Parts: sequence; C-alpha cells; structure tokens
Amino acid sequence: MPRPKTGSDEKRMKMKAKENIKKTQDPVERLRLICMSRGAQGIRGLGKKFKIADDDGNKTLQYSEFKKGIIEYGIEFSEKDMKEIFERFDEDGSGSINFDEFLENLRPPMSAARVKIIEQAFQKLDKTGDEVITVEDIKGVYKVTNHPKFQNGEMDETQCLQEYLNTFDSKDKDGKVTKDEFIQYYNGVSASIDEDAYFDLMMRQAWDL
Repeated sequence: MPRPKTGSDEKRMKMKAKENIKKTQDPVERLRLICMSRGAQGIRGLGKKFKIADDDGNKTLQYSEFKKGIIEYGIEFSEKDMKEIFERFDEDGSGSINFDEFLENLRPPMSAARVKIIEQAFQKLDKTGDEVITVEDIKGVYKVTNHPKFQNGEMDETQCLQEYLNTFDSKDKDGKVTKDEFIQYYNGVSASIDEDAYFDLMMRQAWDL
C-alpha cells in the first residue's frame, strides 16, 4: 500500500496559512494559522510543548504554564494576546484550561463527510477491529520493500512498520495508533484541502478504498 501522498497538499496549507496570518487580528485565529503554517503536525507540536509545560501532569494549564508552552514553541505573542487567548478558553473562570480540549478547539473543523472517509481508512487498517492500529495490523498491508532504510539494511520490517505508524501516533509513541490519533492526523492534512470531493479522492487513492 502506498504511503499517503499529502506532501503537495501540506505545502499548499503552509503557504495559505502564512498568507492569512497577515490578514487576521484575532489572536486565536493567528495562533491556529501559525500552527498550520508549520504543517500537518503543527498543532500536535504545540501540544507536545504544553505537555512538557504541564508541570504536575494533570492535563490542565495555569496561565504561567500556557505562556511557557507558547514561548517554547517559538511563537511571539504580546502578553495581552496570550492572556486574551487563555481567557477565551477559560470559560468557567477557574484560572486553568484543559489543553486537550484547547487543542481540539484550535483545530479547523472537518465536515462529516471527511470524518467518514477517514474512519473508513482506519477500519481498513484495523484488521483486528479493536479500535487500535498496531504493527501486526499493517503487516502485509504497508509493504516495506521500497523503504530505503529496509533496502540498505538499517531497519528490519518491524522497525520500518513502526516508523510508519509513528507518523500517526500523536501521543506517547507507544506503538499503537487510536482512531482519535488517526483522525487528528488527517485533521491537519484536511486544513490544506478546500473541497470535500478532493479530500475524498485523496483518501481513496492513498488507501485504495
């Protein structure tokens, strides 16, 4: 099975996001576009910084932790803008935000049609039907014989398959990809594609659906 061909789409997304950054004054939208300008993994990358900044590991961020994550991700925001973003997501005024929910809301919304085709691809890969994709699931589905690291002996089949899975594994790199992780990966890709019909075609061609 071929690797999903999303490179040109991701490049277009980055360019489009960079252009739109200049047009918005809204700090939340600006943060979203900055993440998208860094590619399909951009919002995920911000999530990693939040995870590091979450000193007590409770998946919630105080303002100081939120600010630390934004700065370490290399985004230049004024104190005023950072506080506005934080306060808009701190809806109950508790002084903290759940960063998983924050990242979920930061991602551009997908249509039901896009979610459906992504779920179809996931189900095709999830041969055991346990809602998790593992190396065993994709053996014989994703062929490693053309992988350069397999050809030069740097990696064996299992290592190549694991590297491939890591593309979609957004959390702990635990060797397993959940449906949520798979959908969130394609959420990033989706942001680069305007038409549902084109997104549907891209997914069908990539996964032989």
